[in-house]
Amino acid sequence: MTFKMILASALLLGTALPALAAPQKAPTAPAYDERPAKFEEPKDIRDFDRRVVDIPMRDGVKLHTVILVPKGAHGAAMLLTRTPYNAEEQTGYGHSPHMAARLDGYDNAPDVIAAGHYIRVVQDVRGKYGSEGAYVMNRPFVGSSLNPTKVDHATDTYDTIDWLVKHVPESNGRVGILGISYDGFTALAALVHPHPALKVAVPMNPMVDGWRGDDWFHNGAMRMLGNDYILNQVASRDNSIVYEYPEADLYTHFMRAGSAGAAATQHGLDQIGFWQKIKAHPAYDAFWQEQAMDRILAKEGITVPTMLVHSLWDQEDIYGAPAVWKMLKPMDKDGKLFLSMGPWYHGQEIERADTLGPVRWDSDTGKWWRMHVLAPFLAHYLYDAPMDVPTVTAFQSGTNDWQKLPGWPTAKTPTRMYLNADQSLGFAPQGAGTHLDYVSDPANPVTYLPRPNLKVGYDGNPWPTWLTSDQRTVSGRPDVLTFTGPVLDKPVTIAGTPMVHLVAATTGTDSDWVVKLIDVYPDEVPMDKAMGGYELAVGMDIFRGRYRQDLSQAKAITPGAPLAYDFALPPANHVFLPGHRIMVQVQSSWFPLYDRNPQTFVPSITDARPADYVKATQSVSVGGAGGSAIDLPVVN
Repeated sequence: MTFKMILASALLLGTALPALAAPQKAPTAPAYDERPAKFEEPKDIRDFDRRVVDIPMRDGVKLHTVILVPKGAHGAAMLLTRTPYNAEEQTGYGHSPHMAARLDGYDNAPDVIAAGHYIRVVQDVRGKYGSEGAYVMNRPFVGSSLNPTKVDHATDTYDTIDWLVKHVPESNGRVGILGISYDGFTALAALVHPHPALKVAVPMNPMVDGWRGDDWFHNGAMRMLGNDYILNQVASRDNSIVYEYPEADLYTHFMRAGSAGAAATQHGLDQIGFWQKIKAHPAYDAFWQEQAMDRILAKEGITVPTMLVHSLWDQEDIYGAPAVWKMLKPMDKDGKLFLSMGPWYHGQEIERADTLGPVRWDSDTGKWWRMHVLAPFLAHYLYDAPMDVPTVTAFQSGTNDWQKLPGWPTAKTPTRMYLNADQSLGFAPQGAGTHLDYVSDPANPVTYLPRPNLKVGYDGNPWPTWLTSDQRTVSGRPDVLTFTGPVLDKPVTIAGTPMVHLVAATTGTDSDWVVKLIDVYPDEVPMDKAMGGYELAVGMDIFRGRYRQDLSQAKAITPGAPLAYDFALPPANHVFLPGHRIMVQVQSSWFPLYDRNPQTFVPSITDARPADYVKATQSVSVGGAGGSAIDLPVVN
């Protein structure tokens, strides 16, 4: 029956038409994307809850923050780190469902944090990774002439802590802050007008003074191996732009470039604001002095219990923690300032630390410190647990023992050690005064490590342990003076800061001076053959001669005039054992770690021209009471 016949029948009979099927829509093609709009992370298999929050600051900028809360946590304290090194990465090691494994990396001590049931908080600082805002290297503080804004790391820490104590219900309202290097700097910054909920701080290997002896300069000599860090850190929010070395040997790279400024220009650093500031401020002027954390904190005082952590062989920030301690401890009337010193490279305190390069410490010094010092210190101020942590915990190299001390340094009166004309070393001057000469040639500088000099790195790279490298590699160079003491028949213990008193002349109008204090091992060391005759540096540093009279103003050196150069070596807590010898080395370059001094006085060594680099004859005054010497902080 056709449709017309059905229609006719329906009209005649008065019946309703049968329902017609609705037209079918064409099937919708699936989107060509297999990702969910928002992935819900599985929680049942984890022993922690992960929360990601963009916390608003007082100026409206939001800072990306990752919070790891142990399952079942109640009344837990929070441990905060503020970092430019990617909060997501620092809380995501191993992609594990276990909180301890997630924290098995930089800035974390999982055997303390996870075991102590702390809530872990890691935040990207302004302008880095997930955080909004502008990035400024070691952002100066509000009120400084260098900061035109109303925010800094102190205000951001305050606002972050204020948000945390109000929005993390599992917490007990107490917060501690800790971090290494730049993150050690932000931990120090938290002590400026601190939030009332901040109960403890542990700045480890902090950046404190970039000119005196941390990342950018040492006593005026520029650390060229920091150029790549500056570019990587400032050129992009996520460190995706990197300094590309065309040569495997950095010695070759920087020699080809000429000056530090020429190398920087080749790699685009002239676009970086912080690099421009470094170039504009080669001397220790107000720019550096206003930012020095020891000076800033001296005005604030210490109101939060704080443990400064120092690595005795810190290849990056060996100046900072002892400088803060020296500045602040005399005004610490309430006993809130503590110090730990270990036999570590930069940040090794949170790693396995039974060796440092070829040197063996007979135990895992990092684990010992974390269990016996860091863990009880945090628990005392965040959970009211009992604590038996002394004011100073110091590892004594040589004996390889931990010491519990009431203060530091323990040496009261320095003992002078003289450099003699026969290149011996002794505690009494010998003979009449004279001088020993060598030729310093910028075309053949003394290397800080044997070539090839690799770029800075931590995986299979000698950079972390270069301060313990064998100094025999340069002892035979004609441009290195070596002074060696007799074989010791009794131990010589030092605990403090060795002071260099170098008297020297140069035929140039500028010069660098590098002085090294070295422990020479016996010719043979049973059960440790690699250490036979080893020359282990106990303390080394460089001083740029143009700042001899005034660190804040460069002045040319008078050619041929014996002049005094007084400067400190890094603190040491060491025993020169019987059978060992004490050695001192003097040289005038340390390349490519530090830029070459042209040995001609120019307004800017950073932009020195090829013609400025000249040979110079260096004459070191030795012998007699007025010759060159080192004051050792001897305690026995």
